[in-house]
Amino acid sequence: MDQPQHLSRRHFIDSGVLSSVGIILVGFSPAQAKTRYRSPGSESLDRLLAGNQRFVDGKLQHPGRQPSDFVPLASGQKPIAAIVGCADSRVPPEVLFDQGVGDLFVIRIAGNYVSGAGASVKGSVEYAVAELKAPLILVLGHSQCGAVKAAIQQIDAPGPLPGSINELVNQIKPAVASVKNKPGNLLENAIASNVERSVAKLKGLEPILAPAVRNGSLQVAGAYYELSTGKVKILA
Repeated sequence: MDQPQHLSRRHFIDSGVLSSVGIILVGFSPAQAKTRYRSPGSESLDRLLAGNQRFVDGKLQHPGRQPSDFVPLASGQKPIAAIVGCADSRVPPEVLFDQGVGDLFVIRIAGNYVSGAGASVKGSVEYAVAELKAPLILVLGHSQCGAVKAAIQQIDAPGPLPGSINELVNQIKPAVASVKNKPGNLLENAIASNVERSVAKLKGLEPILAPAVRNGSLQVAGAYYELSTGKVKILA
């Protein structure tokens, strides 16, 4: 017995729809699906760079802070990234990335180095990943870094430095030595090398960071902030 006409028409439409969907699914290759996926770390990095562009353009979304901004975060925090930056007063990450209260977990140390910095720096970064689930660590160097300048001077003309400054500078010397004979500006090359060495150290840091990097839940990157322009450039 023939089906009623409206059922036949419905069957035809459903078949057409399913066929169309089938064509879309077949035509959507695994490679295309992979390229469309953005990891949380990549999304955080995009967000930081977009904020830096607003900073450069003078179109800040977070121009100031007031007590009411902190109230929603009184019971907890969920930063989008951990920043290992220099203690230099001219390099405030929240400002140059135009991020709001609670968006960044910031660890600052003169020279923004990791190797030899001890548990206070490495443990702080590990806490951001293990406890706060930050998907991105960004090591942020900057132009005219005084700590790197001092390391260059100590290699060219060694001499005692007061207090613990000598120990601090000694940790940055290997970054300078690695680019000593490289073409270009020695200071800029040394600053970049210092960032890249810190990125490599964090990527391989057991037992918390290295596994997270391997399974894709954590991204570690390095960047260079140009004081004269306000622009951040990704290095590694």
